Amino acid sequence: MVKKAKETALKKTNTAPSHIGLVKNDSYLIPYEDAIRGRHEHALWKINQLTSQGKKTLSDFANGYQYYGLHKTSRGWVFREWAPNAKEIYLVGDFNDWQRTDRYRATRISETGDWELKLSAKAVKHGDLFKMYVIWDGGEGERIPAWATRVVQDERTKIFSAQVWNPALAYIWKKPKFTPHKDPLLIYECHVGMGLDAEKVGTYREFKEQVLPRVIKDGYNCIQMMAVQEHPYYGSFGYHVSSFFASSSRFGTPEELKELIDEAHSHGVAVIMDLVHSHAVKNEKEGLGNLAGDPNQYFYPGDRHEHPAWDSLCFDYGKDNVVHFLLSNCKYWLEEFHFDGFRFDGVTSMLYYSHGLGEAFTNYGDYFNGRQDDNAICYLTLANKLIHEVNKHAITIAEEVSGMPGLAARFEDGGYGFDYRMAMNIPDFWIKTIKELKDEDWKPSSIFWEVRNRRSDEKTISYCESHDQALVGDKTIIFRLIDADMYWHFKKGDENEAVHRGIALHKMIRLVTAGAINGGYLNFMGNEFGHPEWIDFPREGNGWSHKYARRQWNLVDNLELDYHYLGDFDKAMLKVIKSEKRFNLTNVQEIWHNDGDQVLAFMRGNLLFVFNFSPVNSFTDYGFLVPTGGYDVVLDTDAKEFGGNGLNDDSIVHLTTYDPLYVNEHKEWLKLYLPARTAFVLKKN
Repeated sequence: MVKKAKETALKKTNTAPSHIGLVKNDSYLIPYEDAIRGRHEHALWKINQLTSQGKKTLSDFANGYQYYGLHKTSRGWVFREWAPNAKEIYLVGDFNDWQRTDRYRATRISETGDWELKLSAKAVKHGDLFKMYVIWDGGEGERIPAWATRVVQDERTKIFSAQVWNPALAYIWKKPKFTPHKDPLLIYECHVGMGLDAEKVGTYREFKEQVLPRVIKDGYNCIQMMAVQEHPYYGSFGYHVSSFFASSSRFGTPEELKELIDEAHSHGVAVIMDLVHSHAVKNEKEGLGNLAGDPNQYFYPGDRHEHPAWDSLCFDYGKDNVVHFLLSNCKYWLEEFHFDGFRFDGVTSMLYYSHGLGEAFTNYGDYFNGRQDDNAICYLTLANKLIHEVNKHAITIAEEVSGMPGLAARFEDGGYGFDYRMAMNIPDFWIKTIKELKDEDWKPSSIFWEVRNRRSDEKTISYCESHDQALVGDKTIIFRLIDADMYWHFKKGDENEAVHRGIALHKMIRLVTAGAINGGYLNFMGNEFGHPEWIDFPREGNGWSHKYARRQWNLVDNLELDYHYLGDFDKAMLKVIKSEKRFNLTNVQEIWHNDGDQVLAFMRGNLLFVFNFSPVNSFTDYGFLVPTGGYDVVLDTDAKEFGGNGLNDDSIVHLTTYDPLYVNEHKEWLKLYLPARTAFVLKKN
């Protein structure tokens, strides 16, 4: 028995330690495993606390929107608000001439600060405007309820108010259940208000009728909607949110937003929204800045109260009531509007006490040095758990620039549980390449590295540019390539060398980025056809003009201009990508790169991607060692239909030629003519 015990002990000593999944997938994380486990255990502890040790679910916990706010009941109305610092709360509005009266005075019903007001059925009606009037020690004022689901602005006075919203007929979904297509996820990033050609604020209904058909026709299977949550300042792009449960009324009614989502679903298009939980607008009358005399009710106190770069307030993710508010917000948009998920904005800002400002993030130690906000990390983990509990098909994407390991790894492996993270290195790489390098210095090895630079256990959303690069102060890819010649030489037959170069590289940049994705691809509306104007929302400095807060669809629709070449190519590119079944599950296999020739080739599945980035050198019979067979050209950036020169006959089937050295590998030589500054996709038949 003693001998057997010694053998068992020795066996245990020689056994390698059991690492958590995140560390198993990346041995360089071993020194930080305690921190990774600590964050994971923090989330588990918080889940147990919020679910009464598993007696209920996170989804049960996140039902705050069904309790707080104004609700119609079988007997009348009930209003509830969490305001622990308040001494008195009244509802004032159209129904009582905006006067404080005992009939509309709420009662404090808990020590934690819950207030309640029960009203008769006739006390308020659909469409009435209202606010809270809150009294606290040392002050008082009108406030919009934190849980308001409808907020409108008076066009004359510009004052925002909550609005009673209880239409006689509830919206009936045409497609109540929907499962997104994710292989791959092809995202069209959009903003409803600036989605029209007209110089005005567009509506949900106009977007449904005029823009959504374009998205469907182009082949995208997901739209990412910006600026959905109500925000006082239109020019904030929706990132300074005031009312987290209210869809912006400047674009229409909640029912019209539901119609838009329903219509998208009926055509197989998922709808996700930009969710802003990283900060909130500072406004007190419209937002949560000082709801009841306590500026810290929802936000961190002291030095962490305000975001130093965004002029906004930072949520206190350590408070259960704040976590309840934010998790309920996630569930609300999923359940009430049938959104298919979220792109979480500003995740880097949440993760670090510094908000990531001034941080270099040059090694793994920078992610585990004690300067991370464990409460925010815990919240993000819980949010992902909740969202996938409510809808197992939901999509979550993290907009995160620091490269925090595990962000898009499974919760069970010690990750945060996002489905994808934004590949924010790629647009930066393209900007730097276009801005700093001569065309003859573009290196395929560097390009291939950047478009594939990601962790093996985390999926990404790759993109060449988003709305960020289209804003005033920055430049889109097409404008960096062509500059002012966009305005003078984009008519067919009048192109100069700058235009020809720009059109060619615009297509190649998109193709190499989209071809190498490991999760999804994103494009901001209009950039697929090289929209020439930047985005500048109405403001005092431009005379409150909408001239640049729109999309000029007339340009791509005009067949006398070159814009349609880029739009047509984008459509054809997505079609080719979707033609390869299980695209995301096929490995990206490098076939060849030569920085001297500026030639790159890679395969995924039966698709062979070939690029010649050289601005001057064309190659005849350039050979690649590929699987034996015949190859059809399915996409050619140089095709005349895409504004190219049509130097190849794309109807030819390209056959591999025998080489005895590679018989056992089932490979042969494929020889192609590669014109300068062109790319092909060939499909093995």
